[in-house]
Amino acid sequence: MKMILTGNESAAWGARLSRPKVVAAYPITPQTSIIETIASFIANGEMDARYIRVESEHSAMAACIAAQNTGVRTFTATSAHGLALMHEMLIWASGARLPIVMSVVNRAMAPPWSVWTDQLDTMAQRDTGWIQIYTENNQEVIDSIIMSYKIGEKHNILLPSMVIEDAFILSHTSEGVDIPEQEKVDEFLGEYDPAFKLDPDEPAGFGSLIMPEGPYMEFRYKMALAMEDARKETGEVVKEFNEIFGRNYSPFVEEYRTEDADAVMVVLGTIGSTAKDVVDNMRGEGYKVGVARVRYFRPFPVEEIRNIARKTNMLGVADRSYSFGPGANLYAETKSSLYGFTDIPVKNYVMGLGGRDITPKILEKVFKDMLLISKKGVVDKEVEWVGLQGDERWS
Repeated sequence: MKMILTGNESAAWGARLSRPKVVAAYPITPQTSIIETIASFIANGEMDARYIRVESEHSAMAACIAAQNTGVRTFTATSAHGLALMHEMLIWASGARLPIVMSVVNRAMAPPWSVWTDQLDTMAQRDTGWIQIYTENNQEVIDSIIMSYKIGEKHNILLPSMVIEDAFILSHTSEGVDIPEQEKVDEFLGEYDPAFKLDPDEPAGFGSLIMPEGPYMEFRYKMALAMEDARKETGEVVKEFNEIFGRNYSPFVEEYRTEDADAVMVVLGTIGSTAKDVVDNMRGEGYKVGVARVRYFRPFPVEEIRNIARKTNMLGVADRSYSFGPGANLYAETKSSLYGFTDIPVKNYVMGLGGRDITPKILEKVFKDMLLISKKGVVDKEVEWVGLQGDERWS
């Protein structure tokens, strides 16, 4: 079945098809229409789930944790300050090894107040132990939610997942979406088989106090191993999903015209769509450029980034966030992956913060700057902010 859906409606459909039994959420712009759509599904009898109205995002995640501990699938959604308010419970959810799935609509953090897209909110949670996937279009939103349940619920993984979409660019923009058949999704996911759950007949303690000489460090080590295992499992799940539902997703990084590129731009989310159009136009003019769209930020695609570096002379990393460290988030992870592996120049381009438009003209100028660096073989300015007010170079 094909429908015209916004990104948020696609997220709601992804949840509906995955059959969670508990949904707990709190409204926040621009996420609210996800939970409104789910509430309508439940009220109309189209979705068999208990909807829990809570007083905050912290409580929403706490409710999902409690429900998932009883052995059922759960779902929630949030954005920006709501995600920040969840921070404590995000760490609890991953530490408790609960494969909760959550939609997050990227939105800038205040002050100054903004409701437009910016990836700082999710980047600020990158070390909480959650799998993170950044989507490019509404089809990828719905499909990624379904795949996230399959990946996270594997007993060697047992980690929660964030399925991330850019505010308004996806959340409130309508596109044609292919809705997978419920029977196929049921067969793909199977019944939820929790590795452990609360059972009144077999009392047990969860998350109890551990002294320094106890296995706290070993628990975290097992989480690290699980995130590593998620690399292999994600590849297998994506391949299976492609075969069943007729998709063509790359497991970790979507490469576009990178085979003979002199310079490749590494991006997250919807920047990829614009960048691919710019690549096509520049290729027509004789410029050999390409795009690498990172789909999974956690686990980070180290080997895939290294393979791309083998094929090109320069990497430019576009970040829609900033970490106040040695470059922005995607750049820092990319540079770390390449340290000691290659000496090709890598430059960070910080752009689009607070929803500022990233136009084809800006990206074309960035690509041309990357090509100059690829010829020189050296980066003069490692981190550059693109599109600041009054900076005519990028306008």
